Amino acid sequence: MPPQTGPWLLPEATAELVTGTPWLHPDFADEQGVLRLASHSFAFEADGMRVLIDTGIGNGKRRANPAWHNLDSDYASRLRATGFAPESVDLVVLTHLHADHVGWNTRAEGDDWVPTFPNARYVTTRTEWDYWAGVEMEEARRQMFRDSVHPVREAGLFDLVDVADGGVDGGTDIAPGIRLLPTPGHTPGQVAVRLSSRGESALITGDSIHHPVQMSHPALCSCVDIAPDVAARTRHELLGSLAGTPTLLLGSHFAAPTAGHVRREAGAYRLIPAAPALTPVR
Repeated sequence: MPPQTGPWLLPEATAELVTGTPWLHPDFADEQGVLRLASHSFAFEADGMRVLIDTGIGNGKRRANPAWHNLDSDYASRLRATGFAPESVDLVVLTHLHADHVGWNTRAEGDDWVPTFPNARYVTTRTEWDYWAGVEMEEARRQMFRDSVHPVREAGLFDLVDVADGGVDGGTDIAPGIRLLPTPGHTPGQVAVRLSSRGESALITGDSIHHPVQMSHPALCSCVDIAPDVAARTRHELLGSLAGTPTLLLGSHFAAPTAGHVRREAGAYRLIPAAPALTPVR
């Protein structure tokens, strides 16, 4: 994402605060304290099911944010190159309904927007849907729903899930090895996604943690958090549950290296980047 994203998204993450957190450099911030952020989808197979978590910003869409407006990225071809042709995807999980997490839900077909993943079940929480259905939205957000959410619903592919309360100890399984955990605050119905397989586990953050600086400073909130106090409590609880465990953390907006483990440090937390898997050269 463009360098101006950090000061806008996390205005309290000043250059002084960021440069005072040495482990953020060089991967997650530059020498001047400018944050590095990215926007990710996560694709994987679970029990024979092909799954995508969040769908990014999307191409050719009218957006108020100039960095997201009318994009022409190679997302679809890169996804296909990894072996995840859109028609092969069985399940799309939307951690929440913000523009940078639902954009590739649809693609342009003539003057219409049609589901990019025509054979998939698109899942989000009922709490998330009910919130946006009942709140007065500005035109930019209404446009996003018109081009990236409503066409999926009208195609009969949208599926609302009730997620049990209880924070990191709650949640609801939606498929073998895939559990949605309630992580409210950024939005009321946001979820993190816990993956479990063969005795190992990983957790995809959604926007409960935008950037690793929030691990050293969990009270630091995003300018677009709907309930900042709730978001901070959620982040504390989530990080506390992960600290010192083998669970791999995958940040939905973490720059590379995106994956790592949570460790306690100086009364808060830090990310220990995971060593990349190496393929032997033969």
